Amino acid sequence: MYKVFVNDKPLFLTDKIEKETDFKLFLLDSVDIDKIIIKYFQNKIDKAFLYHPNEKQILKKIKEKIPVQKAGGGVVFNDRGEVLFILRSGKWDLPKGGIEKNEEMEETAMREVEEETGVSNLSIVRKLPKTYHIFKRNGKYKLKITTWYEMTSTYEGELVGQIEEGIEQVAWLNKDQIREAMNNSYENIKLLIDELGLLKE
Repeated sequence: MYKVFVNDKPLFLTDKIEKETDFKLFLLDSVDIDKIIIKYFQNKIDKAFLYHPNEKQILKKIKEKIPVQKAGGGVVFNDRGEVLFILRSGKWDLPKGGIEKNEEMEETAMREVEEETGVSNLSIVRKLPKTYHIFKRNGKYKLKITTWYEMTSTYEGELVGQIEEGIEQVAWLNKDQIREAMNNSYENIKLLIDELGLLKE
């Protein structure tokens, strides 16, 4: 199952039909995806399932219905165990950005972290789960698939938010500060931070 966020609410892509009744179920093959997305943005849907019997085909099918933008990003730890966050549009987020031509995804992730925060000396530790969310750009809906990497950095210099990307603040946050920041973040970022065990007491 895939969890795609639309307006910070879950849209599940699934090969199983659930027995619950608190959500809407649509058939992926025949659905008008734009209509569902609009309902999410109008707050008429809080949770929905898109069903397709073959799990291996689900992502391929959704990509036929909505343009995909690929991005790479980093969960960067410093020597003190703090994590690098950015504040953008008044919400705490992690540095990430779109892939460029002839770039490997690891290169994208490291370049975007450095461009958005000023942090260099980056090393990739491992690949993390991808996140999926739908956004609107130039009047069209797109599915952003972000590949995340856990990284480390020995950088001790100044943090510089990328102005043209609307970054208001860059900060190293400790575990307590991260838990606080997650009250003002995005659902897919919370998923990622939880995956790393950073929300445990």
